[in-house]
Amino acid sequence: MERSSLGLKIPEGMIDLLPAELAQLEELEGKAISVCKNWSYQKVATPGLEYRACVEPDADKDDHLYKFFDKNGHILALRPEFTTPIARMVATRQKGGQFPLRFCYSGDVYRNDSARYREFRQVGVELIGSDNDIADAEVIALAIEIMKTLEIKNFQLNLGHNGIFSGLAEEMKFETKVREELEDGIARKDMVKLEKIISSNDLPESAKELLLSLPYLTGKEEVLDKLQNWTHIKPIRKAVESLRTIYLYLKEFGVQDYVSLDLGILRGFSYYTGAIFEGYLPGIGVPLIEGGRYDGLYADFGMNHGATGFAVNLGFILEKAADFELDMADVLVYGQSPGAVIKRCRELRKSGKKVEMALGFLEDTDARNMASSRGIALLEKIESNK
Repeated sequence: MERSSLGLKIPEGMIDLLPAELAQLEELEGKAISVCKNWSYQKVATPGLEYRACVEPDADKDDHLYKFFDKNGHILALRPEFTTPIARMVATRQKGGQFPLRFCYSGDVYRNDSARYREFRQVGVELIGSDNDIADAEVIALAIEIMKTLEIKNFQLNLGHNGIFSGLAEEMKFETKVREELEDGIARKDMVKLEKIISSNDLPESAKELLLSLPYLTGKEEVLDKLQNWTHIKPIRKAVESLRTIYLYLKEFGVQDYVSLDLGILRGFSYYTGAIFEGYLPGIGVPLIEGGRYDGLYADFGMNHGATGFAVNLGFILEKAADFELDMADVLVYGQSPGAVIKRCRELRKSGKKVEMALGFLEDTDARNMASSRGIALLEKIESNK
């Protein structure tokens, strides 16, 4: 039966990877994981499918999940990220573990939204069991070390804190809808939308001024001085103190030049509670690094653990990477006797060579042309009596 035209396409947001592309992606992935292991992060894996109750317990939320029903009627979802599945794993299998735990991971995630990539490879870490600012500094420094190891040029990491906006929202007692609209306007740096929301709500002038300034509060440590008039609000004061301390530690790690403060960052996942950060490359309008502190997530799983981490979108890095030269076979083996060819291929592979075996008899000219097209330097012709 002939397939329909739809059968020749792939779903929106998905991609095929040819050999050179996949080899390059796996090389990037391997280098990133190697850096994580050098920092004492141990690799873990979680299922590609989770119960929706794990990754998004709020059934009424527009969750952008790819969802299915199992045979028992339970809703399953392709994982949209790794942080929550790892929290589930720790809560069910590591309760007696020696904290802090340092885990790293790699794998594909799936988000059913309007993004260009709806399936993409992530590499990331979770540092579980510490609420100390030095833990945040460690994972930020590790994210930067990965970028340097992958030879990514001109990346910029922006650091903020969830407590600044949330502290103001609690102090001003914003209604839920107003808060959500303000969050969206600030996160997108959409000043038209932000001004419209602020003008249509009865807010103190000082609060209006701070809300309108948040998207522009970027730079180095001196940016924090602009919040001095708001440090009487405890969450804002704690956020400012935390950012100062983290930035101090980043200087000790020697990575402060890669980091700018951005007090208008508001991360997309609801579980972030403290320091939050994003990494960008020129020409890509969405972050390729997403991370932050999520102390409240483990409480949802019945555990009292502070935690912080990040994920790197390797798909975006693959876009910016230089052309990759595929590692081809060392030798092409051909001849008239299939048995002799197979035997010789086995001998060469045992000796550590990468071997391509000709399928069927080739004339010498054809063998040379095949080797040339494959980028194979050596040919070996096997005579029947060999």
